[in-house]
Amino acid sequence: MTAKWHQTNYRVPYKDTDRMGVVHHGNYINWFEMARTECMRHYGVAYSHVEERGFLLPVLGVECDYKQSATFDDCIAIYTKITDYSPIKLTFAYEARKISEENFNTTHNQIVIEPTGELITSSITKHMWVNQDFKPTRLERSAPDLYRVLEKFGEKE
Repeated sequence: MTAKWHQTNYRVPYKDTDRMGVVHHGNYINWFEMARTECMRHYGVAYSHVEERGFLLPVLGVECDYKQSATFDDCIAIYTKITDYSPIKLTFAYEARKISEENFNTTHNQIVIEPTGELITSSITKHMWVNQDFKPTRLERSAPDLYRVLEKFGEKE
């Protein structure tokens, strides 16, 4: 099964840009976190509910490839999908793309087969399910309902 992309739209605020007038490279990580949270919420797995149940999902690693710059007031679509999962680990892929004003105003919080727009940055983040003591936990045993969501919407490498 190939996972589909979740689209979250974001208009670049002035605070995200640097002296050169482009989005500072570190801000993309924040964008991806926001999009990951919205993607999980879309599938019925709100981070707040996961944490209330005693689970955390810390980041183990981030990879980012910068293709071109975004600037103040650009319309951005951030596409997110689960690209790999196991009972303990989870990997997300992201693409930040410039989109038209019209597309920005008519698409948001939707599922798409393929991202559209001009690719700016692509990224992956790797995570591990842990309990409140930061000990790894096997999600299929401790929260089988959450694991079924991953099985339904993620893809396995």
